[in-house]
Amino acid sequence: MMKKTPLFSLALLGAMALTPALMSTAALAVDDDTSTGAVDLSSVREKIKAANYAAALEELRGLAEDTQQADVYNLLGYTLRKTGDYETSLTYYTKALELQPDYRAAREYLGELYVETGRIGKAREQLAALTKLCPGGCEERKDLEKALEGK
Repeated sequence: MMKKTPLFSLALLGAMALTPALMSTAALAVDDDTSTGAVDLSSVREKIKAANYAAALEELRGLAEDTQQADVYNLLGYTLRKTGDYETSLTYYTKALELQPDYRAAREYLGELYVETGRIGKAREQLAALTKLCPGGCEERKDLEKALEGK
């Protein structure tokens, strides 16, 4: 059996003290799907507003590699939809809603994707979800209703 010296005991205590911190850091890196700090998306929003979708996509893809945030995924979905990449757009709207099921903007945009691709029943499902989320009405619900008019 090894003789325990004061230095050994100190090293053991130090290692024990660091273990929880190291474990929680590793867990956060893999499991943390919540936003711990809002990502500044003002630059992306300006690019989207200017219809500069290529530049917006480049910035959003970089952000998506660094963070799992519903806003980032939703804007990726929106930008991809505007470029005609409906399949990948659907993937990102789905990711946004997995992180935040009550995210009204993602529900609206997903509904608009379904309208654009002729899946009116699916669009109406998103409208039903928005009706539950904002029974008194909201901009997202109104916009999706407008997209569905005459469909």
